[in-house]
Amino acid sequence: MGTTRRRVGRPRAEQRPDRGLTPRAELLDAAAELFTTRGYAATTTRAVAERAGMRQATMYHYVAGKEDLLAELLESTVTPSLTLARRLLERDTEPAERRLRELCRSDVELLCGGVHNLGALYLLPEVRAERFAGYRRIRGELKGKYGQLIARTETGARLDPGGLALRTDLVFGLIEGVILIHRSDPERPVEAFAQATAEAALRIAGVSDCECRAVGGEGVAVREGVAVRETELPPLA
Repeated sequence: MGTTRRRVGRPRAEQRPDRGLTPRAELLDAAAELFTTRGYAATTTRAVAERAGMRQATMYHYVAGKEDLLAELLESTVTPSLTLARRLLERDTEPAERRLRELCRSDVELLCGGVHNLGALYLLPEVRAERFAGYRRIRGELKGKYGQLIARTETGARLDPGGLALRTDLVFGLIEGVILIHRSDPERPVEAFAQATAEAALRIAGVSDCECRAVGGEGVAVREGVAVRETELPPLA
């Protein structure tokens, strides 16, 4: 006669459908929903725990608190793009314009394609605290990769350091700025939005209209060559 295996763990506050997530993943999902709908400051650890279906005391068995959850959510919005940027920089056989377009497109899809608008968390004043230095470091490295790709374009190669820094700031600012547009119009088709933003970023970087049209038809091949699988991503701090 067979036996039914029971999940080992601390008792839950309420019964929820088993989605196959770890308790930490359930807490992250609950935090993402509450931080982006109620606001970070207005969300208590008790609310996060209850939304995840566990007691507040149990929550501290998996995370240190709200800051721990926010830090991991923030890093999850930049780590995949940083991984992709590193791979794109290694593909020297591909035109830099094409690789830059793919990074912009993919980054926008990451920021706007999730269930919750996690990019909006960038605007929180709490993010300036020392606890989030890890996120700021990863974000800074990603911005640097954008600059390296811009420098490898035909226009970027002719820029002086000041001009390159300005183009990088403008392109990176455009990509992160999509979170405000997405928040005001969440029903906008993400793929079309990402493609349009990537094309605008190329023009800011100094890529000509002719080059933009040529690059636009090659995106699929690049995506297939540098696809980032979730299982390959480095663990978040």
